[in-house]
Amino acid sequence: MHRVLQSVLLVLVLGLGLPLQALELRGKTYFSKPPWSVDLISYYLTVWEPWAEYYFTITLDPDAGAGLGGLQITQTRGVDRSFPFNVARTHAFLGRPRQRGASVPVDASFDHDSRTFRLAFPQPVPPGSTVTVVLKPWNNPGMADTYMFQVTAFPAGPQPSPTPLGYGTLRIYMPDRF
Repeated sequence: MHRVLQSVLLVLVLGLGLPLQALELRGKTYFSKPPWSVDLISYYLTVWEPWAEYYFTITLDPDAGAGLGGLQITQTRGVDRSFPFNVARTHAFLGRPRQRGASVPVDASFDHDSRTFRLAFPQPVPPGSTVTVVLKPWNNPGMADTYMFQVTAFPAGPQPSPTPLGYGTLRIYMPDRF
């Protein structure tokens, strides 16, 4: 029932163009109760797998004070620093992996040199929502290792103040069949 209410709220906010109230101090936008963690899940964990998708899930507090305006996701660890992503297939939805709700529009860019995704939500994700962003590599890294992605959230509004959410950890394994 809670997920249905989240979907209805998002449809109302997106469909009616209702503004979300943001906490602004000295011209900057802040979360009053920021998200504080990120979950990273992938169901394909061996080297070179072409079906991999990386699910980054963030939950916003109902009293966040601002909608989620964007994310920055940077690969900070992992021996393979050249595996490419299919940026055009980046998408987002309300809910968690395997519990998908309504789609959420997202604009994505990827800087290969810094290994950084910049994601913007043209229609901010409302407080109280759980949102999952899906990044799609062309294939998993070619080297087994522990890969870490630093995630930062940005509230919707002018001059958003970044909120670090921590790291998503992804372990990529060498298959046993060799």
